[in-house]
Order: sequence, then C-alpha cells, then structure tokens
Amino acid sequence: MDVVVGLDSGTTATKAVASRATGEIRAGTSVAYPMLVPAPGYAELDATRLREAAVVALRDVARMVEQRGDRVVAVCLGAAMHGVVPMDAAGAPAGPLITWADGRAAAEARELKSRSNGALAKRLHHRTGTPVHPMSPLLKLMYLTARDRAAVRATPRWGGVKELIAGGLCGCGYLTDLSSASSTGMYDITGNRWDSEALELAGVRPDQLAEVVPTTAVLGRLRPEIVTATRLPPEAVVVAGATDGVLANLGVGAVAPDVGAVSLGTSGALRAVRHKPRVDDAGRLFCYALTEDRWVLGGAVNNGGSAVRWASGALAPPAPRRAAGGDEADGRDERLTEEAATAPVGSGGLLCLPYLLGERAPWWEPGLRGAYIGLRRDHTRAHLVRAVIEGVCQQLALVRDALTASDVPVREIRATGGAVASELWVATLASALNLPVRIAESPEGTALGACLLGHHALGAIGSLDDAASIIGVREPVEPDPSAADTYLRMRPLVERSTLLLTEVFHELDAFAQTPTGATTEVP
Repeated sequence: MDVVVGLDSGTTATKAVASRATGEIRAGTSVAYPMLVPAPGYAELDATRLREAAVVALRDVARMVEQRGDRVVAVCLGAAMHGVVPMDAAGAPAGPLITWADGRAAAEARELKSRSNGALAKRLHHRTGTPVHPMSPLLKLMYLTARDRAAVRATPRWGGVKELIAGGLCGCGYLTDLSSASSTGMYDITGNRWDSEALELAGVRPDQLAEVVPTTAVLGRLRPEIVTATRLPPEAVVVAGATDGVLANLGVGAVAPDVGAVSLGTSGALRAVRHKPRVDDAGRLFCYALTEDRWVLGGAVNNGGSAVRWASGALAPPAPRRAAGGDEADGRDERLTEEAATAPVGSGGLLCLPYLLGERAPWWEPGLRGAYIGLRRDHTRAHLVRAVIEGVCQQLALVRDALTASDVPVREIRATGGAVASELWVATLASALNLPVRIAESPEGTALGACLLGHHALGAIGSLDDAASIIGVREPVEPDPSAADTYLRMRPLVERSTLLLTEVFHELDAFAQTPTGATTEVP
C-alpha cells in the first residue's frame, strides 16, 4: 500500500510517521537533540544536526515501511514555527537556528510596542497575523540588525526550519510554504506578499527570503544523496507541508469551524479554524495558514507539562517512581499529579500564574514571571501542584475567551499531548474551558497531520474535511458544572493579577543572577 511520511522537525526532536490515506499509521520514529543555551536568554539548535536528524528519521521509518511491504510515495514536511537561521547562497546553514524560545529580542519587542502608542505593533500584527513578541522572526532579525546590520544584509539567505529542511532534502530552489511564511511576522497574510514595512524594520531584503508556495505544493523529488542515505524510493516526491501547530489541528480532526484543538505537552496551545485570515481587534490571537482557504486562529502558552516537571523538582518531590515505559522524572510527575488530585477544585483559594518560561498568549508580553497568589500556611504540596495545573488550563481558557470574542465559537475540543494521559489534566481542561474534550487516539497529531496533508496534495484524500473525518477520538470528557463555575469566577483574578504584576516582574529582572559559563544543553 502507498504511504506518505509526515516529517515533523520540532524543537527537541524530529519525528517521522508513515500513514496510509485511511489514517492508519504504519510506522513511526523519533530522533532527539538538545536545545543549546550558550548564554541567558538564548535558545538555539545546531542547524546541521537538525538536517541530519531529518535524514536519520527518514532512514529509520523507510526501513520499517519496507519491512511491512508498503511503498513511500511522498514526504510531507512539518516544521516548528518562528525559527531563524542564516544560510549561504547554496542553502547550507551559516550559523545556529534561533528557536521560538529565544528571548533575546525582548527589548526590541518592548520598543516596537511603544512606538506611536502601540499603533505600529497593532498594525503589523493585523497585517501579518503574528503578535509582536520576542518569539517572532521579525523581532529576532531586528535584534541581530541592531547589533550588526552589515552582517545581516550580507547574509545571502535568512530562513527558518522549513527552508532549512526542504533545501536539504530536495533540489527545489529557495522555497518556503505559506504556513511558515505566515508565522514570521513579515508576511502580509491578506496581501499574499512579504510585508515591506516589516522587512525594513527587520533589516532584510525580499531577495534574502524564500519564495512562498502553497502548503500542498509538490516541491520535487529527493536529492540522490538523500535517496542513498535513506533508501526511500527515488520516485518519492516532497510536499511543502505546513507548520507544526496548524498540522496538529488536522492531525486531531479539528478543521471544522466549531472544533478546537488543544496541544498539551511541554507547552500548550488552543487553535480553531476559519476559512479566511483574521486577527482579533484586541491582539490576543495569532493567525497562521493551514492551506490557502483554512486559517488557524489561536494562542500558544509557554508552560504546560513543563510546569509540573518544575514542581516535581522544586516542591520537595515525593520518592521517585518509574512510570510505565518512562523514566524516573516521568514517575515523579505522575505521582505528583495524583497527589494534586486530592486538593479541592480552586486549590483552596490559591492562584498560580504559571509563567515559569515567560508567557505568550493572550498577553504577548516579554518578561512575565511565575507567581503564587493567596498562599496560606494550610496549603500543601497538593494545593501548589493543583494550582499549577489549573493555572495552565486557565491560560488556555483565556485563549478560548478571545476566540469567542472574535466570533470563532468553539463547541468541542480535540486534545493531544503527553499531559492528556492524566485524568486530572483532562478534567481540569474540560472544566476550565467548559467544553467536552475528546482525546485523539493517535498521539502523533502534527506528524499525522503532515501525512494527511500529503495525501490530500497527491489527490488520495479529496478534502481536509474528509481527512479530519477519519481521525479516531475517544468518548468526550464532560466539564464538571461546579468546577466550571469556580474557574469562571477565578479567571478575572488571573487577568487582573497578570496586569498588576507585569511592572513588578520587569523590575525584578534587575535582581536576577546572570549565570555564565559554557553552553548548556537542554534535553
């Protein structure tokens, strides 16, 4: 049988999944790599290693597919958003890839937001669909240009994960897909062109950026050396594909206007689909392309399961217990989550702002920090951990509120990610959103979405609605009415606390210790 390989080049690993047009996954593999932190605020990847991981993942999945007697007809590319990498004229990386998590451009973000009383930032957000935030390639390039404009102008090519991987796999020229372009903060999503004002701010020329093609475009065949290294069929083609977030919607079957997708792993996101691009007037949501007539609105939060992982190491962790099929850290997280379930809904009046890694939606404010508010002597570790989980789910509920205010009603959630294995996480999410939550049967949302988009591009699946209809989901977890009411009444306190403490967080930066030393690798 014919299969398409969905290649998901992410921030911590590259996954390759082979699927038939029926949605049946036939093989899958993952290749991990560390994030590099050479100094505070940095978050980079070795760009060459990222390319190598793609080849290894394709080689491994090709072997599995061959053993099953299937045939790979295409590779469809998924990619992490917001990366920036310098490249030479031939497309080889000329430095590390700066990831979405890199915070060096915080000062540029604040300065840009201050211009014209915020009018410039609002105008850019509405045209490009990307909030003004240090994650954005626009802000990253502004940071680099402010320090060495000549070097930025002299670099032949500036791209992201998609340009890096596509150029390494096939001789397609310098191309990127509409989804990746729409997440740069430099592409006019209604005018369908690179935005001249954004490029002037970034300090780059249009000829330094890739040509933008549809996400369903067939880029060509694999390079001969890639065919040799992976043992993929030489006639297999490469489909442009999209970014990881929007592909996750397709991979969990959330492409209808009233079905939202939640990814809840290390970080989190809530996204819904419209047929035309749009950004909310309050500037709380992003807008990225899945295809030319499917646009994903929503918001990403920096802190998901990572917040519980922090708690397992910081709050006098219980004795380690190895989770089934996992490591000791997974076991600690599981034990701590079970303990948190013994605390009451609302964590006994304890509020957590879980901004341990800063925060994105709905604030898009660099420099936010975590905080507990309302801490009392009778609060236990269970209360503290439950408050973290509730805090993360409340952030996603704020994104849902922004979607509702933008006339994007969501009536059901499809969820995926490591955290949804926990009953407490799912129950809290359902009640905070006050929506039924269905868990996707396959955990490979993004990579499976890439497979389905590839089959659609080749004509094996007629429409994205057809693709979504074949995704298996479990019975819904319904919200608890009493818990939903508690979270609804507490949510304004989350908003008020964040707004009131923002300046305090900024002032605390002056007291933060600045570690120095060799590059740190974060697994």
